[in-house]
Amino acid sequence: MRRIWNSGAVLVLLTLSIGLISLVAASAHEVRPAYLELREDVPNEFSVLLKTPMRGDARLALAAVFSGKVENITPTVSRPTGDAMVQTWRMRTIEPLTGQKVLIDGLRSTMTDALVRVEFAGGGAWVARLTPGAPEATIPMTQTRGMVATTYLKLGIEHILLGFDHLLFVLALLIITQGSWRLVKTVTSFAVAHSITLALATLGFVHVPSPPVEAVITLSIAFVAVEIVHVRQGRRSLSARAPWIVAFAFGLLHGLGFAGSLSEIGLPAGQIPLALLFFNVGVEIGQLLFVGAVLALVALIRSAKRPLPAWLELVPPYAIGTVAMFWVIERVAAF
Repeated sequence: MRRIWNSGAVLVLLTLSIGLISLVAASAHEVRPAYLELREDVPNEFSVLLKTPMRGDARLALAAVFSGKVENITPTVSRPTGDAMVQTWRMRTIEPLTGQKVLIDGLRSTMTDALVRVEFAGGGAWVARLTPGAPEATIPMTQTRGMVATTYLKLGIEHILLGFDHLLFVLALLIITQGSWRLVKTVTSFAVAHSITLALATLGFVHVPSPPVEAVITLSIAFVAVEIVHVRQGRRSLSARAPWIVAFAFGLLHGLGFAGSLSEIGLPAGQIPLALLFFNVGVEIGQLLFVGAVLALVALIRSAKRPLPAWLELVPPYAIGTVAMFWVIERVAAF
């Protein structure tokens, strides 16, 4: 198959682009996860941090509730951090924390998830992902390797499928890549590249400020969108001749973006390699699910064999480029 994309496929890409734009506009603030962290400084006393997303000047009405007896021993201190509200306090457990249920009250009425992380003075740790459908969990005595792997696998899948900037970049790569073998090389190059920088940044070997990285990631989307337009106009640039090179170069950058999100989540002490591995596997699974869905829709519309106007081929890159530049301005303004 020398060429994957035809006029029917363009309609699919246009629909996906518009759908992604709508999702971003409707839920950009909701998809950021909440975060609850408890660190046991001395036996039965915990430093507590609750980070909740904000909509404008108001934060989501979320609170941490425990099934056993606990008491706050310091007042709650709140401070905004731009797109989230961070609350900190100290609490004492009258009953052992292990075996208690922790509930993120108010989570059911949102579209976001919450990550809960508990570190004990003895060195053990527990991490769980709570959702609107399951907003509570029981804190176990110990967390098995299987529990860590499952939690971080789900987090990786969710991160890529809700990371609209990363999905738009993958979509742009799919549009500009012609031929099945080139597509395989391009997707693989992107996966290998962001896996490298994700590991290096998460393990502390590379330190790059998050705001500039996020801004340049959106610039990478705009760059590929421009290259798509050049291809439609008959100009064969490096991006069209060897898209796997562009995918690898920008994949290194996107990996830093993944690492920034993972650093906010945190990694369980003593099981960092396992958590990092399965988060990355989750990212790859989510990416392959997206690519598979796009190709399936392309095949479905190709089977209809309905001709579409030639000008429609320019709509997806212009739509993707417009959204990307909006994000660039938004993220640069937030520096």
